[in-house]
Amino acid sequence: MGLISTVKMELDIQCEEMSPSRWAELLTTMKSCKTIRLDDCNLSSNNCKDLSSIINTNPSLTELKLNNNELGDAGVEYLCKGLLIPSCSLQKLWLQNCNLTSASCETLRSVLSAQPSLTELHVGDNRLGTAGVKVLCQGMMNPSCKLQKLQLEYCELTADIVEALNAALKSKPTLKELSLSNNTLGDTAVKQLCQGLVEASCNLELLQMWQYELHWFAARTLLSLNWGIGVYLTQWVWSSNSNYAFSCSLENCGITSDSCMEISAVLRNKSSLMDLSVGDNKIGDSGLALLCQGLMHPSCKIQKLWLWDCDLTSASCKDLSRLISTKETLTEISLIDNNLRDSGMEMLCQALKDPKSKLQELWVRECGLTTACCKAVSSALSSNKHLKVLHIGENKLGDAGVELLCEGLMHPNCNIQSLWLGNCDLTAGCCATLATAMATKQCLTELDLSYNPLEDEGIRKICEALKKPSCNVQQLILYDILWSSEVDDELRALEESKPEVKIIS
Repeated sequence: MGLISTVKMELDIQCEEMSPSRWAELLTTMKSCKTIRLDDCNLSSNNCKDLSSIINTNPSLTELKLNNNELGDAGVEYLCKGLLIPSCSLQKLWLQNCNLTSASCETLRSVLSAQPSLTELHVGDNRLGTAGVKVLCQGMMNPSCKLQKLQLEYCELTADIVEALNAALKSKPTLKELSLSNNTLGDTAVKQLCQGLVEASCNLELLQMWQYELHWFAARTLLSLNWGIGVYLTQWVWSSNSNYAFSCSLENCGITSDSCMEISAVLRNKSSLMDLSVGDNKIGDSGLALLCQGLMHPSCKIQKLWLWDCDLTSASCKDLSRLISTKETLTEISLIDNNLRDSGMEMLCQALKDPKSKLQELWVRECGLTTACCKAVSSALSSNKHLKVLHIGENKLGDAGVELLCEGLMHPNCNIQSLWLGNCDLTAGCCATLATAMATKQCLTELDLSYNPLEDEGIRKICEALKKPSCNVQQLILYDILWSSEVDDELRALEESKPEVKIIS
């Protein structure tokens, strides 16, 4: 599919096989484009010859995305010939999953050293290796290099890369984001990075082990509707004396509790640190306890805390509850895929009822919850005026549990805007109560009921609520729910009558 904007001259083509005639047609268009995106278009090194010419002759081109194409090292060599031309104004280059090896790094090093216009380089999901990235670091250390973002996820890096990265970071105050997710770094490397942060004269703003998580259903939409968590980006950001921010991505890097004391030290010493994620790292309850020592420090101003899939249990919820109830800066916390169980959730809910809690988003999907905790959740909803987003899907809440949740949801104090109840063992039996909540709770704008056997009866009740003028739900997510063709027609008619409503199925 493709899109050409005649206003900004942006070419956006994805997942299209390029015939010679189609390629020739696009080359003419590219000559005046500011942004070119040709992801997953079966391009090869031969196409890169033409693209190099475009880079050379189109001074308005500032962004080029070529992800998921078999360009190879030869293709990158062709591209770099254009990038090295003095008139080149390219600022952002995306070459993710392009079958590159360490051989491409020498060519890219030349570009980094000679092209000050280049501010973003995305080369993740390529087998660059530690040796290759060390070469890139040499280019970054050149005074002419003005790189701000470098993405190196899935590049087969090891802990040996840390020394070269630290040297590059010290010499490059312009660098804002460095993504290292899904590389085998381990605790030793993370400790070295943390030690450098504490010792450096910088103002850490953001320390994350991941930056953005696609919701489990949004990922299905964006990734050809395949089930899964989706894409995780991580970042580690701080500001240097030059007021630049730095971001480092370390999701799924083999971190354990051994690194948590060093991360805690960063939390204590960098009061500007606002975001921390150690997602998809097995820190366990002992690691969380160490992190909380830094999180609870008076100088810590944490706002977002992401701890998904960290091997946490209900034992961690005591520390987490204390954090939620006392750290007024904390607004978001993700505990997805941790075995908290009902006892842990009840402790969290008690913390949410504390007047000092300012939490706005709580993610507890797939945490081993059942109907037993829903009374506590309902009580928290009726007490906490700040909570706006609740992800509680993939838990066996059942109809009885959701009935209890709706009691809290409809309380005047509750200001929930987004409620995710996917795969919660719900049936049509709870849909009348949900419909009432939808029609009366005008702050509710997003509702996920996916993977629940609601059938025609339940879907019709939900549709009746959507039709009411008092219902403000704008996005209804209904993945993998079976209904009849008659109900399907009713859903389509509803979308036509209320174009502001988006039904995702």
